[in-house]
Amino acid sequence: MEKTWRWFGKKDKITLSMLRQIGVEGIVTALHDVPNGEIWTEEAIKDLCNYIESYGMRWSVVESLPVCEAIKYAGPERDKLIENYIISLENLGRCGVKTVCYNFMPVIDWIRTDLEHPWPDGTTSLYFDYARYAYFDIKILEREGAEKEYDDATLAKVEELDKTMTEADKLSLIDTIIVKTQGFVNGNIREGDREPVRIFKSLLAKYDGVTKEDLRENMRYFLAAVMPVCEKWDINMCVHPDDPPMEVFGMPRIVTCAEDIEWFLNAVDNPHNGLTFCAGSLSAGPHNDVMEMARKFASRTHFVHLRSCNYLGDGNFIEAPHTAGRADLVELIRIFEKTKPGLPMRVDHGKTMLGDEKMGYNAGYSFHGRMLALGIVDGMMAAVRKEMREGLI
Repeated sequence: MEKTWRWFGKKDKITLSMLRQIGVEGIVTALHDVPNGEIWTEEAIKDLCNYIESYGMRWSVVESLPVCEAIKYAGPERDKLIENYIISLENLGRCGVKTVCYNFMPVIDWIRTDLEHPWPDGTTSLYFDYARYAYFDIKILEREGAEKEYDDATLAKVEELDKTMTEADKLSLIDTIIVKTQGFVNGNIREGDREPVRIFKSLLAKYDGVTKEDLRENMRYFLAAVMPVCEKWDINMCVHPDDPPMEVFGMPRIVTCAEDIEWFLNAVDNPHNGLTFCAGSLSAGPHNDVMEMARKFASRTHFVHLRSCNYLGDGNFIEAPHTAGRADLVELIRIFEKTKPGLPMRVDHGKTMLGDEKMGYNAGYSFHGRMLALGIVDGMMAAVRKEMREGLI
């Protein structure tokens, strides 16, 4: 597998020189300065390709070329936005960038309630507390009818939290859920936005009445429109699973499980329509058999995120060390190397450690924590390669 790293452009505190020194082979990035929906020009793409190549690496994967909300909810500007998307894909193809990771999650990308959950060894990691998420939904967002979507035990926890939550606690939860996890990935809300809750509610309102079936049809419409340019330039589109893999804030999610994945692969049955196999996102759902899903969808996987989560019950989960959790990373490497050798792979959501917390890195994207994870996974891959040479697998 190709060792890649998510890098946030020339302003990233983690430099390409640093990445080359730790064995990174390919870069996963985007034109983060281009507003969502606007065209990625061939000139801008080529400039970034040349910059990455000057450090001895290549631009392996786009993550992400964002799919605008109006495409997802089928707004009146949908076709124009898809036209811009197709032009951007064509420009990527001309420059030799052939793998595009994207998501089809309405309004909000990945969600956590704690960005620095402490471990006994002094490190921290991302954490999702279902009761705190419900508290945000019911007490801060005040979404109409939200309380009807939670069981009695969760509602009781929300009421207990309400007795102790300070205004500072509430602001921190807002910042964690809808600002810090979103703004650095071409999100709908950015650091410094005033009234983020009001903005978030206005975005949710655009999905009023949009059902799971509607969202699926809108995804099918989008994929059918972009497949011709993908075929022309041999570009692989690979959707990222929903994170966490469940419905959130009353909105449908449509890449949460094996049935969802099978649906969109069949809806536009083209080899360029594929999956980003994020073992971490999938393992956060107790309903998912991650290893079986890898075996089933390996042939349509174009990009792999090797990380894992521990599901703690009651909707709670935590990012696990790369040697632990519900996803067996060694077995995943075996599966993908046997089926599609050489796939781009990146480690993801490493722990915060050894001074990472002082550096202002993007949430979930520490340097030392991911460097440790890359070293661990590199060892796993070496062991699997040895097994394959010796005919053991």
